[in-house]
Amino acid sequence: MGDGNVVTGARVVNNKTQEKHEISCTGVFIAIGHTPNTKVFNPWLSMDENGYIVNNPGSSKTNIDGVFVSGDAADHVYRQAVTAAGTGCMAALDAERYLAAKGLH
Repeated sequence: MGDGNVVTGARVVNNKTQEKHEISCTGVFIAIGHTPNTKVFNPWLSMDENGYIVNNPGSSKTNIDGVFVSGDAADHVYRQAVTAAGTGCMAALDAERYLAAKGLH
């Protein structure tokens, strides 16, 4: 969910009980497993031929200003938790720098 500018929350469904509820949040990290489940981002983010989101070399930045990628969504070689954690940290630092440059820190 969003207000047209930022994420404001997520609507979730319990797969076992089908109970639905909303979680307020201001950011989202998507966990996709071993297959890049990135098609939802295809109209906006640059991807390689296998569906991995392309990042700018040496960073977690994507082709859209203020959108960052980490973990299995970008890494087709290692696809491991430690790699996801490391690139998640990169994305967090890139996002922090982006917000600071915009005067939003």
